[in-house]
Amino acid sequence: MGDSSKLEVGEWVVAIGNPFGLSHTLTVGVVSAKGRTSLGINDYEDFIQTDAAINPGNSGGPLVNLDGEVVGINTAIFSRSGGYMGVGFAIPINLAKAIANQLMDGGEVTRGYLGIVIQALTPELAESFGLDQNLGILIAQVSEDSPAAQAGLRQGDVIVAYQGKPVTDVGRFRNQVSLTSPGSREQLTIVRDGKRRGITVTIGTLAKDKLIAEGPAQSADELGLSVQTLTPQLADQFGTKAGEGVVVTEVRPGSIAAMAGIKPGAVIMQVEHKPVKSAAEFKHAVENGSNDKRVLLLIRRGDMQQYVVLNWQ
Repeated sequence: MGDSSKLEVGEWVVAIGNPFGLSHTLTVGVVSAKGRTSLGINDYEDFIQTDAAINPGNSGGPLVNLDGEVVGINTAIFSRSGGYMGVGFAIPINLAKAIANQLMDGGEVTRGYLGIVIQALTPELAESFGLDQNLGILIAQVSEDSPAAQAGLRQGDVIVAYQGKPVTDVGRFRNQVSLTSPGSREQLTIVRDGKRRGITVTIGTLAKDKLIAEGPAQSADELGLSVQTLTPQLADQFGTKAGEGVVVTEVRPGSIAAMAGIKPGAVIMQVEHKPVKSAAEFKHAVENGSNDKRVLLLIRRGDMQQYVVLNWQ
């Protein structure tokens, strides 16, 4: 077995498999990229990208370096035709070994758990949170009684380091936490209110069921959406509490809100870090920010919360 962490972009690799039932097929290429995440292939992703030809039937075969060491397991391709188009993905062997060891030791895979919803910190979000640069990842939600909540993490904190190493990618951070042993105490570095601080958190265990953001409506014309105050009936329907946000009732096609991915049924919890309790309050908050022609929203979709920046410049 090789060490996938030592792979370099541009390094030659060999893919072996049975494409289309053709046994013992060998193809050659290079490592195109490392650490590919957010591809929608698996729940947890940290793929090696290669241009070695991978086709249906290659999955499960080894990706080998020129020393004959297995550095990955061929897994998937990006294709419009169903066949090879120069973009293939392999699971790093270090990740595969960690999972295999857990299966051999305990018969199941246990994943580390913090209890937070995270999102990429875009330049627009960084500006909205008063940060000078695009660094780290943003905490959009902290679950009650979770390891993160018990450690004092808050919604709006920006995680910039984990285990002493910089955090720059949502998918990679998610993988790091999932592979951390439950019960271990780990150090996080966060930015809160413009100041860095260290927080120690005890990693929890991810539960199996977690493996898988009546009153008149008010219109925010600049954003292209209409909202309604959450009555007790609507609050029950959307799984929240009356007076905690407003529900989006309409989104105009092609509007700023639509392009940002906001859909009817989303609950807007905050405008510019301040809670909104009624449709009128929401409209007033948006109008107050119209001079800057941008607004920061905290939106809830189901059980997930996410920050969204809308610009209408």
